[in-house]
Amino acid sequence: MIQNTGGQNSGNKPANTGTGKVGRRQFLSSVGVGGGALAAIAGFPQIVAPSVLGRTAAAAPNDRIHLGCIGSGGMGQSNLRDFVRVEDCRVMAMCDVKRDVREAAKAQVDEYYGNSDCLLYDDFRELLDNPDIDAVLIASPDHWHALHAIAAAVAGKDMYLEKPVGLTIEEAQLLRHVIHERERVFQFGVQQRSDNRFRQACELVRSGRIGKLKAVKTCTTSGADDDRSGLTRLEPEPAPDGLDYDMWLGPAPDRPYVPQRVVTPHWYHISDYSVGFIAGWGIHHIDICAWGMGVEDTGPVNVRGSARFPTPEEDILCDCPLHWEIEYEYADGVLVSFTGEGAGFEGHRRGVTFEGEDGWVWVNRHGIEAEPAKLLEIPREELEIQLYKSENHRKNFIDCVRSREETIAPIDSSVASEITCHLGWIAVQLGRELEWDPEKEWFPREDPPNRMMRREMKSPWCLPKMG
Repeated sequence: MIQNTGGQNSGNKPANTGTGKVGRRQFLSSVGVGGGALAAIAGFPQIVAPSVLGRTAAAAPNDRIHLGCIGSGGMGQSNLRDFVRVEDCRVMAMCDVKRDVREAAKAQVDEYYGNSDCLLYDDFRELLDNPDIDAVLIASPDHWHALHAIAAAVAGKDMYLEKPVGLTIEEAQLLRHVIHERERVFQFGVQQRSDNRFRQACELVRSGRIGKLKAVKTCTTSGADDDRSGLTRLEPEPAPDGLDYDMWLGPAPDRPYVPQRVVTPHWYHISDYSVGFIAGWGIHHIDICAWGMGVEDTGPVNVRGSARFPTPEEDILCDCPLHWEIEYEYADGVLVSFTGEGAGFEGHRRGVTFEGEDGWVWVNRHGIEAEPAKLLEIPREELEIQLYKSENHRKNFIDCVRSREETIAPIDSSVASEITCHLGWIAVQLGRELEWDPEKEWFPREDPPNRMMRREMKSPWCLPKMG
């Protein structure tokens, strides 16, 4: 196994070049590679994967796309089961700070390929240092997503990023900038876009088959039941052998180790590492709302929300909302109502409902319904709007890595949906209506909410500074 050879940061932030560009070595230094394999390579850009050079050209026909995985448990395992079955892809490396998780992932890959070739890493920077890796799957805990993704882009890797993009609007904005600057292929883990039912619903709405759109209603689980720890008192203990707990925390605040802190699904609902299911699950449906409305590259102009947060007597660890009600208003007057079901609150019907003057369409992962029902019988070729079609989200990513075309869930629409979720998160914390400028991406009349667009990271971890 390749051991963690460093991780100590020099403490220096990247220099501002004045051009808006952040150099590769500057960024890698800023996220903690003052020592170790990456820093040991003077002139890092000289050692890159052949497929990174001249990225506008397609890879050689006989070459498979070599994939490395950062975060090998939970959604990492789920995605791996799909990626190994993509003919044009070769999963070749696993990285996780939990030894048992990365070894289990390696065993899964090796069993599928019938060999023992899968490489193991416990430091993502060393995986990104591997010149043979073309692209990465990022399925680490949410508080790591932005740092892992930005570092991957700077290292010349294309990426499939599990949702959400990160913990803040600032992180999402910066990743978008770097993806465009580095011309990386990006796929977001909102796989409902590759589901025929969701595409059909959105095509019907955008083709005007339910008449003028009046409202959109969506609901998801809040994870308020078995997902929560139920702890009312913390009893810290030493981190177990095989877990690099300092690296698991990374940019998050220092907290005492308790097993429930690092276990899926509990950390999904701890605000140090997540914004709960407002983004963690809700972004799936918020993204479909935007796709169906035709506003996937912009956002609302107003947002208001309320939520019930657990008290310390209910859960001292999992502090994200038990349920919520959020309403977004768009420039054309359409209202999107987003509820999180849990703790005795039902909210809207699970899924996404588009309501028009002449009918409605409802869709979730289990089915699609419409009124009038005959809308579902309209042949796709007769619809005025036919959206990007993908029937396999992971294969779509690999195909686009080779072709250099845009994926079905590209960076711009992904960040727009991400920001919409974060607006809801900010609104429920403040419990009031907020005005939002979707072009400038800021709150024009509000100082406290603008400060909530970012978070401090624990030193030595930090985001690169943009000029």
